Amino acid sequence: MTHTVIIGAGIAGLATAALLAREGHEVTVLEKNSRVGGRAGTFEQDGFRFDTGPSWYLMPRVFEHFFNLLGTSAEEQLDLQFIEPGYRVFSEPTPNGQRRDPLTIPLGKSRVLQTFESVEPGSAAELHDYLASASRTTELAERYFLYNPFTRLQSLLKPEVLSGVPELVRLLANSLESHAARKFADPVLRQVLGYPAVFLGTNPADAPAMYHLMSALDLDEGVRYPMGGFWFLVERLEALARSAGARIITNAEVVRIHTGRNTPLRRGSKQRKVEGVTWSISTGDERPTERYEPADIIVSGADLHHTETRLLSQQDQSFPERWWRRRTSGPGAVIALLGVQGKLPQLPHHSLFFTKDWAANFDAIFGKKTRIPDPASIYVCKPSATDSSVAPEDHENLFVLIPVPADPEIGGGTVHGGSSPLVERAVDSAIDQIAEWAGISDLHERVVVRESLGPKDFEQDYYSWRGGMLGPAHILSQSAMFRPQNASKKVAGLYYAGATTAPGVGVPMCLISAELVLKRIRGDHSPGPLPVPDRVGVSL
Repeated sequence: MTHTVIIGAGIAGLATAALLAREGHEVTVLEKNSRVGGRAGTFEQDGFRFDTGPSWYLMPRVFEHFFNLLGTSAEEQLDLQFIEPGYRVFSEPTPNGQRRDPLTIPLGKSRVLQTFESVEPGSAAELHDYLASASRTTELAERYFLYNPFTRLQSLLKPEVLSGVPELVRLLANSLESHAARKFADPVLRQVLGYPAVFLGTNPADAPAMYHLMSALDLDEGVRYPMGGFWFLVERLEALARSAGARIITNAEVVRIHTGRNTPLRRGSKQRKVEGVTWSISTGDERPTERYEPADIIVSGADLHHTETRLLSQQDQSFPERWWRRRTSGPGAVIALLGVQGKLPQLPHHSLFFTKDWAANFDAIFGKKTRIPDPASIYVCKPSATDSSVAPEDHENLFVLIPVPADPEIGGGTVHGGSSPLVERAVDSAIDQIAEWAGISDLHERVVVRESLGPKDFEQDYYSWRGGMLGPAHILSQSAMFRPQNASKKVAGLYYAGATTAPGVGVPMCLISAELVLKRIRGDHSPGPLPVPDRVGVSL
């Protein structure tokens, strides 16, 4: 039996564990933290349960396909609810303090078209064509790009791909921001279509227009929510991995990947091969104990920068430190977890707060002279609008995401017992901003639980490169086949999964990365999703 060690029990690590254990591997998952989940974490206090990571359930076909590979379905594993409205957009008040009416994006394509038309006459027809293009791009991506290990050029020489090359070239040659600007005049509508770039870790002015496909996911297909939050999804993945036979050990930090004898390859080249890992287990007050775990295969679901530059010897690094110096990080984040007394009808499940000076906002995050933007274009999730289990009765649960530069020097938050002044100042500003822009004048006074996270926490908890919340930005040179792939170039038997590798950031991409690892191990070069095996059924 093949003994496989998986480093990290985040979404990608758990997904890989489930797939490989079902494939017949003897799987051991080593997680440095006390809980599984990675960036998809949870925090509980005084009856509030906060998700500390993902909050948008998009690309349902990807989830369904993944669960099908495990003999089950999304319906069996999750209680998914459509969110109505999809989200609300609050714009920066005028200089004299006059609030603008928020723009509510409803559930359902026809209603979204009507909403756009009410803001900008003639835009419904433009949006119809925009979403049609986005849907075509999404389908093409799912069939030929997202699941593609890019190990065979022939996988892209398909009539459907070749016929779409002219449109694809246009989408790659232009930015998402310019693509939306050519079709829509209203600045808020442009922002609605451009902001998904942030969830891809980049600036709308730098993201390829190809990523307009994101708009098909929320405006066309609608936004869902897994009841119990994304932490419940993590628990289901853990249960599926364990039921398939995976062993998961927490408080177990891998400190070294060991390689051994050379393996002859074609054309006379040689490559090292994995032999095992040294890991340190911590049990409370006792000194950590180091152990050795032999392995035929190692899959790292940890941050790729950490894996390459800290766990491997220099000769085994496919992506050494000098490689990272030429790469672009996605943003960092200050996250506020707020428990609020009383109801907040002004805020639906998802809210976006957009500054007027869009360019300056992103320049503060991604430019040469970075700083925490103030005001910032922030995202607010109120899961208590949909799920009563996340907050006490007559209270609201708010997750506030403030994009900031990827810089650990900004500091950490209060969740780990201390906080930097910069983080707390950003949280104060965000609360003020929500209060003013949404018309909740007493918001500060109603906050009964306040906790925070900052870039330093991402660095310490997840060894995140530069303290970023997502990983390398999805600019053209870091997308698709240009993103680090899922197998080491130097070490046989070493594979990578997660947001810092292909296909990219987000929970659906992490699930696909697990499937790409399985493809690599099998030697499967196909460009699309794996065939679903005959259903056996999983009852958990």
